[in-house]
Amino acid sequence: MVLIPAGPFLMGGEFDEERPRHRVELDAFWIDRFEVTNQQYAEYVRATGAQEPGFWNKSDRFHSGEKFPRHPVVGITWGQAKAFCEWKGKRLPTEAEWEKAARGGHEGHAYPWGDTPDHSRANYEGQGTLPVGNFPPNDYGLYDMAGNVWEWVADWFDPRYYEKSTEADPLGPESVQEKVLRGGSWVDGTGPNRVAHRHWYLPVAQYKWLGVRCARSAAGP
Repeated sequence: MVLIPAGPFLMGGEFDEERPRHRVELDAFWIDRFEVTNQQYAEYVRATGAQEPGFWNKSDRFHSGEKFPRHPVVGITWGQAKAFCEWKGKRLPTEAEWEKAARGGHEGHAYPWGDTPDHSRANYEGQGTLPVGNFPPNDYGLYDMAGNVWEWVADWFDPRYYEKSTEADPLGPESVQEKVLRGGSWVDGTGPNRVAHRHWYLPVAQYKWLGVRCARSAAGP
């Protein structure tokens, strides 16, 4: 895990539900350096008897299962992602934590490295996952904060939440219908998603591009 320092950052972007940009103050927290892998999830399934992800060991197309240990786990619901993180003594990151971590200490850029999509920095070919850590990290030392898989976070989704968000350690709105996902890339492979991009699915969704990375408060879970 990587320790993300306490302090403010500018959250949000220029499109629709990314607005308005607003200052957020976060306590220090830890976040996984890599997306959760198939190998890690297989250990969890063996240890707990938990349900396997969708597509698990059923098709090489989605790189899901123990044949692909270093690929990110996919096909997990929000509940499965949450349960895995809790088994590891961690939790899902909040949406604000995820975005601060993805920005790598920089503000105002579309991607962790700047404003232009770059095939040498992220997996967004539209042809499935690649092993975690296959591209350079951002300036916090975190890998695949753009491209590869979309990652579940803790928050419920409200397109207008930024208009009423608290400044200190926001936790998202009260229960709505969908949960937020961050990271990943456009399904058609035209580019990685911006660090401010917000996507959302019902928490029971189980698709080939949905994965997770875990977090932990600096003071504890």
